Amino acid sequence: MARNDTANTENVLKQLAHALASDVRLLVAFSGGVDSTVLLHGLAALKASLRPDFSLRAVYVHHGLSQNADAWADHCRTQCERWNVPLEVVRVSVDGAGAGIEAAARDARYRAFAERLAEGETLVTAQHLDDQCETFLLALKRGSGPAGLSAMPERMPFGKGTQARPLLNVSRCDIEGYAAENALTWVDDESNQDARYDRNFLRLNVLPQIDARWPHFTRAVARSAELCAEQESLLDELLAPTLTRLCDADGALDVDGLRTVSAAQRRALLRRWFSLCGAQMPSREQLETLWLEVAQSQEDAQPQLTLSTHQVRRYRHRLYLLPPMNDVSNAVLEWDGQSRLRLPDGLGALLPATEGLALRMPHADERLTVRFCAPGGLNLEIVGRPHSRPLKKLWQELGVPPWLRQRTPLLFYNDTPIAAVGVFITRDGEAKQGDAVWHVQYDNDLRRVSAPD
Repeated sequence: MARNDTANTENVLKQLAHALASDVRLLVAFSGGVDSTVLLHGLAALKASLRPDFSLRAVYVHHGLSQNADAWADHCRTQCERWNVPLEVVRVSVDGAGAGIEAAARDARYRAFAERLAEGETLVTAQHLDDQCETFLLALKRGSGPAGLSAMPERMPFGKGTQARPLLNVSRCDIEGYAAENALTWVDDESNQDARYDRNFLRLNVLPQIDARWPHFTRAVARSAELCAEQESLLDELLAPTLTRLCDADGALDVDGLRTVSAAQRRALLRRWFSLCGAQMPSREQLETLWLEVAQSQEDAQPQLTLSTHQVRRYRHRLYLLPPMNDVSNAVLEWDGQSRLRLPDGLGALLPATEGLALRMPHADERLTVRFCAPGGLNLEIVGRPHSRPLKKLWQELGVPPWLRQRTPLLFYNDTPIAAVGVFITRDGEAKQGDAVWHVQYDNDLRRVSAPD
């Protein structure tokens, strides 16, 4: 039988055409390695033949971790010029002090992709069948459940658009065959030969022996990952109504409602809550700590669990998933009341407006400042309440959670508090008949949380 010298090329092009049938605007993650070289070459070939509607561009992320990185960037420029694909080279800094250099480089890379992905555009990455197998085994090593063992989906929401992995059913062998059939050149990252990295250890030392014994192992693993993903999708569908019922408008989760379900369902709901909020998935031990030490703590406690990217706190029978917060209680910001004032620690901005919070204009001898903490023992009389109350008592009565009580902007005229923006106005700040009035708008980047009574 005659040998087909284009079999790998035909297979790769068929997979690309099928996986990207509904996509038009593509941003290709191009490292210059063999996988992304085959991906970009294949897409350029499809654009020249079957898909002239493709809008194709590429991005190379320069991590600065190798002395060869500049040469790799030059190689990528040359290839893209040859294939008539616009290329952007993006330099990033990588700090591996926390999760390690592999994870830090990946995070930096995907941040760069997200920043450059346009509305409705598709980020196309070159992960393939063998990568899927490695991802599954790494999840197995970590003791992951079905969600982790689902490995990588072929498509998923990403940034302002979508991420697609059209080579996920193509083997490394087929990709290398395509490169040979088309006489492609690529760069070899020397770090890929460093077996100290877990993924490289699997690729170099483990999977070759497994493949020698069981040649279809990678495809069997991919099927297992697909089945795990199917089970997770089914659970998502079945648990969605319960999760919607237990979450309020601010995304806080009802603790009493979680007590009515089984431990297994509670853990599944908590995991989906984390996913819904865009937080890193906690371990099973962290979920147990969350439930026992935060959700089940005493009524008068202010419990919290700090995770790598978020913290979980409880207030009035609800759990809140919050980003890290720096102390801003000592901040004092001068403001002219006429321009946009950026607040610290991602708390948003204050700006003058034609509607919103209405205050009397400051007198000529009054200086306007924004603070986040009032003097201890301060009593305030606010509009709508007949008597003065300690500020701490007002926060409680108005349902402001503890973590927002020193993160809510307070407006002062000299040393007199006139308003907590978005919460109350004091009698000293109230606009009375005949007073000149100005309005304040709170453009809050961090979602405000107000607990129900």
